[in-house]
Amino acid sequence: MTLRVALTLALVAVGVSGAPAQADGVPILTGFASLPATTFVPGSEPSGTLLGTAPINGIAVPVADQPVQGFSGIARNSDGSFDVLSDNGYGNINNSADFLLRIHRIIPNFGNHTVDVVGGLNLTDPFGHVPFPLTRPDRVLTGADLDIESMVKTADGGYWIGDEFGPYLLHFDRAGRLLAPPVPLPGVFAPESAARADVTPNLGSSKGFEGMAASADGRFLYPLLGGTVAGDEAGTLRINEFDIKSNAYTGRRWTYRMESPANAIGDFIALDKDRFLVIERDGLQGDAAMLKRIYLIDLQGRKTLLVDLLKIADPKHLGGPGDVFRFPFVTIEDVIVLDDRTIGVLNDNNFPFSTGRTPGVPDNNEFITVRLPHKL
Repeated sequence: MTLRVALTLALVAVGVSGAPAQADGVPILTGFASLPATTFVPGSEPSGTLLGTAPINGIAVPVADQPVQGFSGIARNSDGSFDVLSDNGYGNINNSADFLLRIHRIIPNFGNHTVDVVGGLNLTDPFGHVPFPLTRPDRVLTGADLDIESMVKTADGGYWIGDEFGPYLLHFDRAGRLLAPPVPLPGVFAPESAARADVTPNLGSSKGFEGMAASADGRFLYPLLGGTVAGDEAGTLRINEFDIKSNAYTGRRWTYRMESPANAIGDFIALDKDRFLVIERDGLQGDAAMLKRIYLIDLQGRKTLLVDLLKIADPKHLGGPGDVFRFPFVTIEDVIVLDDRTIGVLNDNNFPFSTGRTPGVPDNNEFITVRLPHKL
């Protein structure tokens, strides 16, 4: 590693550890749309058979079809629609074998506060690239095979997807077919991949690639781990650089420092060559939620609070009767830039478990837009 790179990494590691600066001005809610929790893929397969038989937050399980839930990654399409990524399903490798990994296509209608599901595709491994046994003989991927949490769409319509069970990077074509073997992160093992390799894990469960940015030219990916690797300083998360052209990690690495080791990140996207947006959150929901934020960071070491998602001005009462709108979900896992003053934010509703909006009632999938006080 050159001295220049080493100095850059040192600046990032030190800079993001300090107290964040507050951006001037007030972010304003400009759009609110909601997809009901009980939205399912028509004519699909039953799901949730491993959740027991007792109702969960009023939902009888199993359910007759695949739920449209768990939005953990987002990409914008030229026709105004968005691709959103469903994650592993019901939270872990043991209860998600009947949840089919899927990318949904949605269109928010902010005029009537609804979200339309207009299509989607299941993720598959028809060419046999996954080196370990899959749950299904037809090689349709499930939540017991991989835990997909982050997504970058490529110019040819394909997808790079970050997984938490490896952690792995996965390359799919536009039809959702895996194009190459999963790429592991050298020296890092989640419990699931460690069990397959018979090694000791050094990363917590569900702490793999929670967010993933792409360089402006599409050459590099920057997957961000959701947890601290054993031996690293508590509360620090590794960002590694991956070269798509060579299909290998470059060896360059940065560090993102959370406000508290108890926090988690939800998404990570690039604005330009050295500025990024990060969702950082606590593990609470509803009235108990204390920290749900979007930070602007850069490679010169600055970390600025961009939006406090629990204190968004809502003068038009788009999200409810109050003047202040709260986005109080336990998992907020999608941020996307819509223009130089507007971002979109979505929650992962963890159907049927999360109840951040109304106690005892499964959360909907909400899509909000926020007008920023200054240009990005």
